[in-house]
Amino acid sequence: MNDQPCVEVKNEWGIVAARQAGRTLAKEVGFGSVDQARIATAISELARNIYLYAKRGEICLREIEKSNQASIKRGIQIIAKDNGPGIPDIRQVMTDGFTTSGGMGAGLPGVRRLMDEFTIESAIDEGTTVTTIKWLPQ
Repeated sequence: MNDQPCVEVKNEWGIVAARQAGRTLAKEVGFGSVDQARIATAISELARNIYLYAKRGEICLREIEKSNQASIKRGIQIIAKDNGPGIPDIRQVMTDGFTTSGGMGAGLPGVRRLMDEFTIESAIDEGTTVTTIKWLPQ
C-alpha cells in the first residue's frame, strides 16, 4: 500500500492539486476512466467545501486493501480534514438540494453517491472530517 502525502487545500490551486493527485492514484490502483472521474469529482467537491467553509485543510489519499477468506478488495480512501467552524446540522447538509453557498446543493450527498463508503464527523469550532472509500469492482 502506498501512502500518498496529504494535499493542502487553502486556495483554488489546492483543489486542482488534490483532484489531480486523486485521479493519478485511482489510475495507479487500477480504476477505469469512469471511476477515475467519479473519484476526482468527489475529491473536488470535498476540497471545495474545505476552501469555502474552513478556508484551509487537507485531502489525504491512500490505497487500501480489505481481505476475507475468499478475496482481497482494493480501493482508495479519501480523508478530507479541516479545523474550520464545523457543521451544526449534519443531517441538513446531507439533504439533496441543501446549499449555503448558492451552489447546486449536490455537495456532500453527491460525494456519498459517487463513493462506496462515506462517514462524516464534525464538531462546532473544531472542524470536520469526511472519510470516504471507493472499491475496485470485483
